[in-house]
Amino acid sequence: MIHQTSCKLKRIRARLALLSIEMMVVLTMFIISLIAFILITRYVFILKDEQFDIIVFDFLKTHISERNTGIMLFFTFFGAHLFLIPANIVLIIFFLFIRKNKWYSIKIPALALSSLGLMILLKNLFGRHRPDLPLLKEATGLSYPSGHALMSVTFYGLLIYIVWQTVKNRYLKWALTILLIGMIFIIGVSRIYLRVHFPSDVLAGFATGFLWLVISIWILNRLKNKSLLMQENK
Repeated sequence: MIHQTSCKLKRIRARLALLSIEMMVVLTMFIISLIAFILITRYVFILKDEQFDIIVFDFLKTHISERNTGIMLFFTFFGAHLFLIPANIVLIIFFLFIRKNKWYSIKIPALALSSLGLMILLKNLFGRHRPDLPLLKEATGLSYPSGHALMSVTFYGLLIYIVWQTVKNRYLKWALTILLIGMIFIIGVSRIYLRVHFPSDVLAGFATGFLWLVISIWILNRLKNKSLLMQENK
């Protein structure tokens, strides 16, 4: 009996330690993302410094080829609304009727719609025009921050969160996490390669997306806990 209790206490302490590490990592990334967004915005709109954008564009220019363009077009689709809208709908249906997890089916549309609203608000607030001379065709709308980058972080970032909450196998969990992070990164690179966004747009989109992802999950989890507490008190 004492041995079993001791083992349970050790497992609890291990889980709490792991949770603390995860919280510290998320908090550190949150602070870095906030500082990054502030600095990028300062350089672009106050200092009018475009040196970083020019350097990255010049580097990618040396890698332009028909094969690479095809690859970039393939990956950029996975950050577009033509993919993200049906993907969100499929996820909602999956958690609503198959896995029967009401809160995931709420978190998915809440994060998607709020991210879209935030993106539109920021684009109109900053009003930055897109790069001249796009590689293939001109993109519509404003440039800062990148909508593909922002929406990719919130969508695939939410998938990473769900993976960490539901997948028990450690190796599968890490494999899926690395795959999803890679997807976010390559979508961002594709927007720069195709010259429909400045590199600073994409970095700002990554930072904004992560900030909003963390804030949204925190708010939704608090609402979930309050709802469960109210149900218990009935």
